[in-house]
Amino acid sequence: MTPAKKAKLHLNRGNALDRLKMMIRIRRFEEKCAELYTQEKIRGFLHLYVGEEAIATGVMPALNTDDAVVATYREHGHALARGLPMNAVMAEMYGKHEGCSRGRGGSMHLFHEPTRFYGGNAIVGGGLPIAVGLALADKMLGHQRVTACFFGEGAAAEGEFHESLNLAALWKLPVLFICENNLYAMGTALARSESETDIHTKAASYKLPSESIDGMNVVNVEAAARRAVAAIRADQGPYFLEYRTYRFRAHSMFDAQLYRGADETKEWEAKGPIVRFRDWAVTAGLIHAADVEAIEQEVSGEIAKAVAFAEAGTWEPVRELTRDVIAGGKL
Repeated sequence: MTPAKKAKLHLNRGNALDRLKMMIRIRRFEEKCAELYTQEKIRGFLHLYVGEEAIATGVMPALNTDDAVVATYREHGHALARGLPMNAVMAEMYGKHEGCSRGRGGSMHLFHEPTRFYGGNAIVGGGLPIAVGLALADKMLGHQRVTACFFGEGAAAEGEFHESLNLAALWKLPVLFICENNLYAMGTALARSESETDIHTKAASYKLPSESIDGMNVVNVEAAARRAVAAIRADQGPYFLEYRTYRFRAHSMFDAQLYRGADETKEWEAKGPIVRFRDWAVTAGLIHAADVEAIEQEVSGEIAKAVAFAEAGTWEPVRELTRDVIAGGKL
């Protein structure tokens, strides 16, 4: 199927500052989390979004506040871009009661009902059927909403991927499927596991309009998201976007990264989303060096406050540990 008509995104100074600030917020938050993890303040698994910030930053402005978002276990960036308070996200990373999931979810399970942010999901591809269910409910209830579902290219090897795309196309559901293709499913290069490495062509086989976009360019990311969402809202059914990106950090904090060389990572870092957009915006005269410095200082202060909030947080009371786990508090 032919993708929606191409459209350019016109940015003004305010837009440019907002997009740059969000990408920097995500990057610095992730870097702080890595630091806190080495100090054992954050425990369990930790999957960082460093290098992929343009996707969450570009997609979220295309959505309305009553739309739904389903993410993966690499979802801190999505959460911040969606509008979750940084204090609540950091407290959740600490496992504190003041966290957005009351400390029960941790890094991989960030939920926030006020912004309709439904995960965080530790299962590869696990969010896809959830997104289809949310979209089906909205359609049956007559709500004019879109469900945006983020997932990695590794999910394309899972049965949920194919089942979800098929049902969404068959029932003409308002789902925006967003594949964040960072080339490695954990430690496996895409070409070593998939005979067809262009993931968007898999979606096209289910008769979904699909596109492949440079996921390191926040302007292109947002333009594609806006035309896809417009098509969905026009009752044209689901839409599939494959964003080509790259994670600068390991799959998780336990990953030794023996499957790729440092030169490859450095090559991608040189064309990373923050540096590309910052340099372009400065050259275009939309922002100035002083603006970048001011953003960095503001973000640094916000992160410091979030860490202090998490440090001062409380653990969930023992008397509440059976809440939402055992019916009536009894076996």
